[in-house]
Amino acid sequence: MRRRALLGGLIASSSARAEGPRPLRFEALYKSFGIRGLVFADEVVGLSGKPVAMTGFMAPPLKAESSFFVLTREPLALCPFCQSDADWPLDIVVVYLRRVAPLVDAGTRISVTGRLEAGSWTDPESGFVSQLRIVDATFRAG
Repeated sequence: MRRRALLGGLIASSSARAEGPRPLRFEALYKSFGIRGLVFADEVVGLSGKPVAMTGFMAPPLKAESSFFVLTREPLALCPFCQSDADWPLDIVVVYLRRVAPLVDAGTRISVTGRLEAGSWTDPESGFVSQLRIVDATFRAG
């Protein structure tokens, strides 16, 4: 019986990996905005902790090689960290890379894959506060 349960678990794990990351769109991040602020969409809550894929643009980073960047729906011409929070777009996702990598031009569309995390979190190194993150991520241009 134990062997059968182990085999079943391996098959389930294998098929989950074969499915790959679930696509997530910027339009699907939140279900409402009210007095409590932005409310995550049910899909985001359900995908938290799971692999996702998103397409967007890399906001101009703080430095040329970094372990994180901000993914935006539209290209940004200026460093978002240098603007006031009034200019900060609502539909952003912070991406924490698996390893430090050279970043791309802000006008280049990229595809990101990694594990989704939802909820307020403060990066201990930078002090950057985020609501949505893709962690252990990789990206490719195009």
